[in-house]
Amino acid sequence: MSADPSTMTAELRHPPRWWQARSDGARLLRLGGGLIIAMLVLVPFADLSITSRDPWQELGRMLAGLASPAPGALESPLHALILTIAFALWGTLLGALIGLPLALVYSRSRLLRGICAGLRAVHELFWALLLLQVFGLSAATALAAITIPYAATFAKVYAEILEQLPQAPLKALPYASSRAMRFVYAELPMAWRRMASYTRYRFECGLRASVLLGFVGLPTLGFYLESAFREGRYAEAGALLWIFYLLIATLPWWGHRRALPVLAIASLWWLGPWPDVSPTLLWRFISHDIWPAPLVNASFESLTSGELATGLLQWASHLPDLLPAIGNTLLLGLLGTAGSLLIAMLLWPLASRHVGNRLSQHSTNGLLIFLRTTPELILAFILLLLLGPSLLPAWLALALHNGAIIAFLCARHANQIQLPPSRPQGKFECWLYELNPRVAPGMFALLLYRAETIIRETAILGMLGVVTLGFHIDSSFEYLMFDQAFALLVLTAILNIGVDSLARRLRPSGEISEDSCVR
Repeated sequence: MSADPSTMTAELRHPPRWWQARSDGARLLRLGGGLIIAMLVLVPFADLSITSRDPWQELGRMLAGLASPAPGALESPLHALILTIAFALWGTLLGALIGLPLALVYSRSRLLRGICAGLRAVHELFWALLLLQVFGLSAATALAAITIPYAATFAKVYAEILEQLPQAPLKALPYASSRAMRFVYAELPMAWRRMASYTRYRFECGLRASVLLGFVGLPTLGFYLESAFREGRYAEAGALLWIFYLLIATLPWWGHRRALPVLAIASLWWLGPWPDVSPTLLWRFISHDIWPAPLVNASFESLTSGELATGLLQWASHLPDLLPAIGNTLLLGLLGTAGSLLIAMLLWPLASRHVGNRLSQHSTNGLLIFLRTTPELILAFILLLLLGPSLLPAWLALALHNGAIIAFLCARHANQIQLPPSRPQGKFECWLYELNPRVAPGMFALLLYRAETIIRETAILGMLGVVTLGFHIDSSFEYLMFDQAFALLVLTAILNIGVDSLARRLRPSGEISEDSCVR
C-alpha cells in the first residue's frame, strides 16, 4: 500500500517533534529520557549513604599508592600474572572450541538457545563459587568458570555472524552438501576475520574475568589486589594495578596470533597440579547436594498425593526474604544503566576530535582507558573502602565502567564522521546540530546492549556486601547451603534473561544496530 502523498507532503513541511516521531532514533531518544527520569524518581528510594569517616584522606592514600607503586614489595607477581593469562587463554580457547560446533545448530534448536542463555546469564564468579565445592582452589575451577559461560556466548555470537553472511557462495555449493561441508568451504572463509576479531575481544574480557577469580581465593592478580587494598597496602595495590593495565595495554604485542600458541603450551606447566576428584562425590554433588531435599527424596506416591508440593513450599519458606534483594538488583541495574548513559553523554564529546581540544582528548581518553579497563568489581571494591557499604559504590562502579565503554565507542564513531563544509563554526553548535543527531541513536542502542551485562554485574556486587541477589548467593555458599545457592543462581539467570529479552525488544533492528558505534 503506497503512502498518501498529501500526508507525506505535510510531514515534510511540518516534521514531527522528537517525542512524536516514529523512527528508531527518536524512539531510542525517548527511551534514554525515560531512563534518566526513572533514575531521578527512584534515587530517593536507594541507600546511597556515605558511612566512611574521612573518604578524602583515604582517597589521597590510594592515589599516592597508585602514583608511587612498590613492585618490590610484591610476593609473587610473576606467578599470579602467568596464572591470570593462562586461565584467560585456556578458558577462552576451550569456550571457542565448544561454542563453534554449537553455533552450527544454534539457530535451529530452541532448546540449545535456552540452555546457552541460562549458562551465559550466570557470572564467572558465581560459576567459580559453585565449582569450588567440587574442584577446590585449582585450575579446573578457574578454567571451567570461564569456559562454561564463554562457550554459550561464543555459540550465540558465532551463530549471529554466520547468519549475516552473503548467501550467494552457499547456494553455489552442491545441493546435497552437509552442514559441516557448507561451513568449512563457504562460511568459515567469509566469517573468519569477524570470528577471530570477536575471539580476541573475548580473550581481553577473559583477562578481566581471570583477575576477578582472585576474589574467591584463586591465586590470580585479583587475589593479591584484594588483600593489598583490604589491608591498606596501597603502594602494593598500585603496583598490581599498573601490572594489570600494562598487561591489557600491551595485549596487541604479546597476544599476537603467532605468540598465543606458544603461550598456551608453555602455560600448561603452571596450571597443575590438577585436583583428584572422586566420581562418586562429583555425582552426589550434581544429583543430590544442589537440589532441594523434597525433590531429591520424591517418589511417585508423593507426586500424586501433593506431598512434594507441600515439601517444596516448606523448603522455600526457609529461603531468605528475596523481595528486597530482587528490588535492589533491579534498582541498581536501572541506576547503573541510566548512570552509564549520563557518563557517556558527558565524556564522548570531550574525547572526539570535532568537539574537544588536544588536552581534553588526551586526558579524557586516558580516563576512559582507566575506567573501561578496570573491572566493575574492583572499582566497586575500591569505592566501598572509600565510601562505606551502600548502593552508592556499586552504582558509581557500574556507571563509570560501562559509561566509559560506551563513551569510547561513541568518540571513535564521531571521529570517523566527515562534517560538511557548511557545518557550524562553534564547537557546541557542531556537537548539537551535526554530531549528536548521528551519534546519539547508536549510543542508546549500545546502552541496551550493555544492559544485560550491567544486570549480571549487579548481582555479583552482592559479594561485597551490597544486598542484591549475589549477597544471598555468596552467603549460601559460605554456609554450605548448596541447594539454596543453586536455586538463587537459577533465579538470577532468569532475571538476567528477562532483562536481556526486554533490551532486545527495545533495540532497533535496522541501520542503527549495524552502526560502527554499536559494533
